[in-house]
Amino acid sequence: MTTPPFAPVSAADIRVVSEQLGREARGVVGISARCICGNPTVVSTAPRLPQGTPFPTFYYLTHPAATAEMSRLESGQMMVELNALLGEDEEVREQYVRAHEAYIADRAQFGEVEEIAHISAGGMPTRVKCLHAVAGHALAAGPGVNPIGDLALARSAWSPERCECAVPGSARRSDEQVAAE
Repeated sequence: MTTPPFAPVSAADIRVVSEQLGREARGVVGISARCICGNPTVVSTAPRLPQGTPFPTFYYLTHPAATAEMSRLESGQMMVELNALLGEDEEVREQYVRAHEAYIADRAQFGEVEEIAHISAGGMPTRVKCLHAVAGHALAAGPGVNPIGDLALARSAWSPERCECAVPGSARRSDEQVAAE
């Protein structure tokens, strides 16, 4: 098994993520996807938080513009459409099951937690419950792994190729800072 592809987390990353979330970041084990400017977009979170709480959402979308866009798509009933697609398209359904299995395998590398043993995130593998979770997985894993996350990102007005970081008090990181990590 390979380690999920992400960069180590720095103190600066934790500060930015905490600002993005509006609370202290907890259990972050890596940065799974970054904005084009270098700020975190998706974090990987330990399957058990430091306080002992089981946490199934290994890939957690933190970028404010991305999370706002997933919320907009959810309020526009995109999940209803995607759930219908899962019911109608066997190939998408099979890919979504594989995405669920990959998600669990990635998380398992950071510990097995009995309470969440067969639970991934976002409703996988049988339904679409949260676009934030499946988009976070798609951004972290790359195109072609999570078909539902890919579809949400394709429909999104937000793009990881365009910086929309607007975190109060945080500066965009320079190319030198990103390269040094």
